[in-house]
Amino acid sequence: MKATWMCAVLLFPLAANSAPASCEAMSKLSWPGAIITLAQSVPAGEFAVPSDLRPEQVRSPGVNPPAEVLKRLPAFCRVTATLKPSPDSDIKIEIWMPESNWNGKYQATGNGGWAGTVSYAYLAEALMDGYATSGTDTGHTGGSGSFALGHPEKLVDFAWRSEHEMTLKAKAAIQAFYGRAPKLSYWVGCSSGGKQGLKEAQNFPEDYDGIVAGAPVLNWTHRAIEAMWVALAALKDPASYIPPEKYALIHQAAIAACDERDGLKDGLISEPQKCNFDPGVLECKEGDSSPCLTHPQVEAARKIYSPAVNPRTGEELSPRFEPGSELGWRPIAGGPAPFGAANDYFKYVVFRNPEWDWRTFHLESDPALADSVDDGTINATNADLKPFVRRHGKMILYHGWTDTNITPGATVQYYEKVTKQLGGARDTAQSVRLFMVPGMNHCGGGEGPNMFSMTTALDRWVEDGKAPDQILASHVSSGKVDRTRPLCPYPETAQYKGTGDPNDAANFACR
Repeated sequence: MKATWMCAVLLFPLAANSAPASCEAMSKLSWPGAIITLAQSVPAGEFAVPSDLRPEQVRSPGVNPPAEVLKRLPAFCRVTATLKPSPDSDIKIEIWMPESNWNGKYQATGNGGWAGTVSYAYLAEALMDGYATSGTDTGHTGGSGSFALGHPEKLVDFAWRSEHEMTLKAKAAIQAFYGRAPKLSYWVGCSSGGKQGLKEAQNFPEDYDGIVAGAPVLNWTHRAIEAMWVALAALKDPASYIPPEKYALIHQAAIAACDERDGLKDGLISEPQKCNFDPGVLECKEGDSSPCLTHPQVEAARKIYSPAVNPRTGEELSPRFEPGSELGWRPIAGGPAPFGAANDYFKYVVFRNPEWDWRTFHLESDPALADSVDDGTINATNADLKPFVRRHGKMILYHGWTDTNITPGATVQYYEKVTKQLGGARDTAQSVRLFMVPGMNHCGGGEGPNMFSMTTALDRWVEDGKAPDQILASHVSSGKVDRTRPLCPYPETAQYKGTGDPNDAANFACR
C-alpha cells in the first residue's frame, strides 16, 4: 500500500490547493500488478455506457443510467485499469474524478448479484454529488456464477479482493489527480454491494471512514439454502406450485391480518416479525368457486413464511420471508428453477458441476458442505466490527421488510450479533445503526416509503458527528410523492401520533 501511494505522489507532486493534474497524464501512473487502460477527460454530458456490454450486463441493477442522468453529468476524468493481484485475475475498475467542484471525498460503489460489470449508474450518482468515485466488475464478465468453475482465484476476486484492490488504486489516483488524498472515504452499496461493504469493514477496517450496507447478502451460503428451501416447497411437486396470479390474493389476506397491529391501517405491515399470518385461511373448501389455495399450495406458502430448518436436527438455517412480501415471490417461487444466483452458487461453487440438479438438494447434509466450501471466502458474517469502530468508522445498515431476494431477518440477526460484540445497544448506536423499511422490496421498490438518502445521513454522521436518529423516506406514484415516513433506528419503529395526515412523516415519531 505504501509503495502505491508513494508512486502516485512522486509522479504528481502537486501542491495541496493546486488545480487537478491533466487527466491524460494519469496514464503514466505505475501500479504493481495493474495496467492503466484509459485516462480521458469526459466533457459534461457526453459520457456513454460502453457499447460492448452483453445484454445481461446492461439489464443488471445499477449498470445503465437513464439518458437524462447522463446528460447531467459534470465534466470528469475517467481512468480505467485492469488489476492482476493473482495470475488468474482480470479485474476491471473505473475511477471517475470531477474536474471541478470536487467535495474532497471519495465514494466507492458496490455491485448487484454476481456483478460482472461496473455499475455505471451508481458511479453517475456519486459523481453528481461531487464525489470522486470508483467501481469494479469484480474480476469477471457477465452476471452468472459460471466464472467460478475451475477458477478459485477469480472467486476470491469476486468475494473481496477486487473491492480492496480497487480501493487502494482509487485512492492513489485521487492523490495523483488532485495532489491530496480524500479527506473522507465512503463505501455505498446494496445487495452484493452491501455484503462488499461489510467485508471491507471486517477485513480492511482502514479502507473506509463510513459504510452504507443495504440488504447485504452477508451470508451468501445460507441465502442460497433459503432459496432451495422455497424451491423444494413450491416447485419440486407441481401440485405445490402457486401461480403468480394468486400472489395478490395471499398478499391482501396477510395485510388484512397484520396491517393494523401497529395502530394504523395504512396497507403496510410495519413489524412483520410479530405477524403470524396463516395462509390456511385461504384454503379451498369443498365446492368453493372463489379464489383460494389448494392444500399443497397452502403448505408451500407456510414454508415460505417459515425459517429454513434442517429436518433432522431442527437447526435454523435461514430466517423466513416476511408476511407482506407476497407480491415479490415470483423470483423465488415462480419457477421453473430456483432463484438464479442461488442455483449458480450450488452448481459452480459448491458442487462444481454445471449439470447439478437442484431437486437433489439435501437439507440434512448440503448446508454443512456449502459452509465448508465457502469457509469465509464470500460470506461476511463476522460480527466483530471493533477494529472498524476503533478507527471511528460509522456504518448504516438498512433492509426492506418485503425483500424476497434476501431474508430481512438475516440482517436483523447480524445487527443483534454486532450489538453483543460492541457491548450493547447504547455503545453500538455510537457507530452502527440499522434501519428496517416497511413495505420496501430488495434495495428499493414496493408499497412502502422506499426513496431516501442513506449516503447523506452517513456523511452527516461521519463529518459532522450528527448520528441519524431518523431518516426521511418517501413513496412516489405517477411521478408524485404520495407518502412520507421516518425510518427509525432498529428496534424502534415509526408510530403514528394519532392526529394529522397519516401520509405525512411529521405525524410520526420513532418509538
